[in-house]
Amino acid sequence: MKTEMTQHEFDFTLVIDGIAELNEGVENALFGAGCDDATFSIQYGRLCADFARRAASLEDAILGAIGDIDKANIGARVSHVDECDLVTQADIARRINRTRQQVCQFIKGTRGPGHFPAPECHLSEGAPLWRWCAVSYWLAANNIIRPEERWNAQVVATINAMLELQQLYKEHPELVQEVGKVVFTEPCPICP
Repeated sequence: MKTEMTQHEFDFTLVIDGIAELNEGVENALFGAGCDDATFSIQYGRLCADFARRAASLEDAILGAIGDIDKANIGARVSHVDECDLVTQADIARRINRTRQQVCQFIKGTRGPGHFPAPECHLSEGAPLWRWCAVSYWLAANNIIRPEERWNAQVVATINAMLELQQLYKEHPELVQEVGKVVFTEPCPICP
């Protein structure tokens, strides 16, 4: 007996390049390709698709939406999922529904088990930023958020990294290959 995977609704926004104007033809092509669960708008000169998609997982929902946008065959290319991986202390507090003071205590190790992830950038400016993936891993390991929230952060970060790498490769294939040969310790997945 085959069991069906439970479907959930996932909300996310994709930022799309290659479309300068939202018109009836663009909307019809996108809806016809399977994006009838999205609302499209132009934000700061870029096409955005706000999805409310039913799928077994966030990964399936986002990858399915990216595939549907590609199927529209109108020159649209997904730039990224509109979810920033870099977060401030205040962002972390908001995402986990805690106070900034509690998050500060996690960071300093005066609350929780210690070993909070180190910030990634802006260290010398006094406005450090953390990678949400690293923070969500720590939070899930310490039962502050659900494991699926950590996994979803990893999914979005991975999809965005691959979309960015694809664009960089399109613009400068030689540079990406050269760097890839040095950076990847395993065989470079993007190098010939």
